[in-house]
Amino acid sequence: MNEDIIKKVRKIEIRARGLSNQLFSGAYHSAFKGRGMAFSEVREYQYGDDVRNIDWNVTARLNHPYVKIFEEERELTVMLLVDVSGSNQFGTNQQLKDELIAEVAATLAFSAIQNNDKVGVILFSDRIEQFIPPKKGSSHILRIIRELITFKPQSNGTDLGLALRYFTNVIKKRSSAFILSDFNDSGYEDALKIASGKHDLAALRIADRREAEMPNIGLTKFYDPETMRTMWVDTASAATRHAIAARHSARQAATAQVLKKYGIDLCDLNTGEDFVKPLRKLFEMRR
Repeated sequence: MNEDIIKKVRKIEIRARGLSNQLFSGAYHSAFKGRGMAFSEVREYQYGDDVRNIDWNVTARLNHPYVKIFEEERELTVMLLVDVSGSNQFGTNQQLKDELIAEVAATLAFSAIQNNDKVGVILFSDRIEQFIPPKKGSSHILRIIRELITFKPQSNGTDLGLALRYFTNVIKKRSSAFILSDFNDSGYEDALKIASGKHDLAALRIADRREAEMPNIGLTKFYDPETMRTMWVDTASAATRHAIAARHSARQAATAQVLKKYGIDLCDLNTGEDFVKPLRKLFEMRR
């Protein structure tokens, strides 16, 4: 790594470590629902026990009903599904969307490590760009941060469905997963339904305020980094600005509706704004 990259990694490491302590401070595990349950032991059946937990093999052998006892698994696997598509190379308020994604992902990764959990990452565009298997340890976190701030995707498009299907196939054990994306895509509902049935998902939707509020800057050339096309837009036209805002609002509402349909919590994060408060609110809502 060159010196500039080392400085960037160190800067994000220091900030993410501090934000992780500020954000989670002991409430980390209680924020996740649907924790995995591991078999612990068997004991004699007692009145009120769930008959679905009867261990029929032990019951037959001892000629008396016994039930399986489960304990909550202490170790959690946290997965970060990180959108590295071209639309995240945008930002008008102090930072780009992909810079905000990197900082939030690093903060969540540090939280996982501090709680002795494994953390893994899937970087995706309209292809699986990179998979970092879940592991523990500080060196693993530093690798994740390095990839988040230096990775150059091979493609510019977005395919959330592909990312979700890959996630479902590669992570067999139930995990808690955060999808960090602007959700500038469609056609992923089936994959989302399957993934949400197997894992505990939360959506962190990344946005920039100018996507919803186009200023009047006259006739301007715009470039779409996903399609690599340019077009002229007359932002002096109130009708044009209204149409842009309406289209953005409709897409945001449609995404929120799909997420709600499958019980997936949504947290909206904006470039240049404090992300600790909305994330803390998300975690408090999940406790």
